Amino acid sequence: MLGRTDDISTAAGNWLAQFESALTTSDEIQLRSLFHSDSYWRDVLALSWNIQTINGADAILKELKARAISVSPGRFRIDPDRAAPRKVMRAGATAIEAIFKFDTAEGRGSGILRLTPDAGDVRMKAWTLLTALDELKGFEEQLGTSRPRGQSYSRDFRGPNWLDLRKAAAEYADRDPDVLVVGGGQAGLSIAARLKQLRIDTLVVDREARIGDNWRNRYHALTLHNQVQVNHLPYMPFPPNWPIYIPKDKLANWFEAYVESMELNYWTGNEFESGAYDETEGRWSVVLRRADGSPREMHPRHVVMATGVSGIPNLPDIPGLKKFAGTVLHSSQYGDGEAWKDKKALVIGTGNSGHDIAQDLHSSGARVTLVQRSSTLITNIEPSAQLAYAAYNEGTLEDNDLIATSMPLVLAKRSHVMLTEQSKKFDQELLEGLERVGFKLDYGEGGTGWQFKYLTRGGGYYFNVGCSDLVVKGQIGLIQFSDVHSLVAEGARMKNGETIAADLIVLATGYKGQEHLVRKLFGGEIADRVGPIWGFGDTQELRNMYTRTAQPGLWFIAGSLAQCRINSKYLALQIKAIKEGLLPNVALAAKPDAAFA
Repeated sequence: MLGRTDDISTAAGNWLAQFESALTTSDEIQLRSLFHSDSYWRDVLALSWNIQTINGADAILKELKARAISVSPGRFRIDPDRAAPRKVMRAGATAIEAIFKFDTAEGRGSGILRLTPDAGDVRMKAWTLLTALDELKGFEEQLGTSRPRGQSYSRDFRGPNWLDLRKAAAEYADRDPDVLVVGGGQAGLSIAARLKQLRIDTLVVDREARIGDNWRNRYHALTLHNQVQVNHLPYMPFPPNWPIYIPKDKLANWFEAYVESMELNYWTGNEFESGAYDETEGRWSVVLRRADGSPREMHPRHVVMATGVSGIPNLPDIPGLKKFAGTVLHSSQYGDGEAWKDKKALVIGTGNSGHDIAQDLHSSGARVTLVQRSSTLITNIEPSAQLAYAAYNEGTLEDNDLIATSMPLVLAKRSHVMLTEQSKKFDQELLEGLERVGFKLDYGEGGTGWQFKYLTRGGGYYFNVGCSDLVVKGQIGLIQFSDVHSLVAEGARMKNGETIAADLIVLATGYKGQEHLVRKLFGGEIADRVGPIWGFGDTQELRNMYTRTAQPGLWFIAGSLAQCRINSKYLALQIKAIKEGLLPNVALAAKPDAAFA
């Protein structure tokens, strides 16, 4: 049934027509008949102005009724410029997948519909539905035919040229930005570029001395662990001759070129010291410490925290650490291993940073022992770690980003359980070898794998690029933290009385959550108002990410290059909508989504 392309397109087109008719006429019976009882609707701003997932036909019907009258969604049609409707396998199920577009009273959107047969009905019904806002009517991005004109053909030869105007704009000598972005990595650059296209005056501040230093200053051997086709920034894809795995310094240099090409206002060497919100004025008073040490007070309407998933280095209270006579570094302070040739090193922590640093030290001639604090997920970088990005090997980036956005949490978890089982088979020999030498393995909560470890805790896994093989071979030592009695001047005193000597201890112990940084910079009242950041609480969305928070004018963006590229679009649209009076500046009280597994 429905094997031909024209049949698939007809089925998807018919469903969209019936959906629009049911919304327009408020026909509850027809609307209910279009969804499976076990179905999912993810709305990204288009109908609700929220990022939310609704589960089940009854809950979906209730939410659609509440939103459709005021938003007036219509003109649902298959998008002829995107991938044609097709049969796909998603989360272990075969479905018809169709990319469509639509209008609302205030904007234009894109969506993805997935249809599957109903055992008790001959009709195809919606299994998943995505509705996502693309642009606001009258406030479209300055791209293509809408690009800014710049200086005209009739020039004032005595007036300022483009460079003069750029320098003046970036100085902020006589004005404040509408938006202050704190952090100039992929998160900060992505949201600044999006806001620029929406004509929102935006300044990025970063404490590093040079654009890209947040990557450039990491340990010497670092490259990205996912492949180049996944990692583009908005508007400017990487050149087609770039390597599959991007070296840190190459990415850092690209950040500099990106800031110049996208004309982003960016201040290096600036530390964000504090912020207080004026409820009456609807503005922040923030204090920056300039590169020359002088303070600068600014009054933006919005502050976007783009400092990463993690904020402050986590320095655990390890018994005896202060007695250690050698050098102690957090992983964020580690550069390279050349200075430690023929020395002994303990690396505490077995995530990506711990393994990479251990391997770097080993390759420099140090004698290294890994100290495992808790069970860790290990997966080979190829092919296992790349399975999650398989879709990006074909099709357009725009389509694949929309597909990634469309997956509700329940089905994303189901998909990653399947991917994790597949990777375990690929990696069986390595995993068995690690278990033989006493390495403690896990596969994430419920077997959901490395990506959900990242989404819930920001770490706890390692993409093997060789260090695990060295551990299996005994070329890098391994001990369990639970077997350590305490650290002493010479190194680690084990519970059996043995002392493992060390000249260097590297604490690859991760970072504290962003809420700790919020408390430090904005105070306890605002931190308590915002609550936890990142991970999943009672809802099916990341907490306080890419969306309005309980604190007016305070936003958060973090994650991989792909996450920042995708979600910066939606964060920028919300700030623009607030500026134009289309949206309140504060989130409504959070409510749990419909029950989910």
